[in-house]
Amino acid sequence: QVQLVESGGGLVQAGGSLRLSCVASGITFSLYDMGWYRQASGKQRDLVARISTSGSTNYADSVKGRFTISRDNAKSTVYLQMNSLKPEDTAVYYCRGERGSVAYGGQGTQVTVSS
Repeated sequence: QVQLVESGGGLVQAGGSLRLSCVASGITFSLYDMGWYRQASGKQRDLVARISTSGSTNYADSVKGRFTISRDNAKSTVYLQMNSLKPEDTAVYYCRGERGSVAYGGQGTQVTVSS
């Protein structure tokens, strides 16, 4: 059974930091590209950051320079370090693992940034 479990969300003031984690089980983690997505209330789910199996990364323009995605294959975990948070970063954050046409996602973790 495949599971992706996100954690680390919460309430933080603008300018603060949070570190999200997503632990995967039931897959060979190192073979999957991993991504963080977010969905604000009433909006579509958008890509925040993505890291490939080789470690190359890409980011949404809105988070470049503030967020960092990383992965630890030994722990089957992908991280999202979020600094200089803004109220517009408020959303449910989801991790997703992709390999070819196969994809798995987690249940999400809420991030709320107060002004």
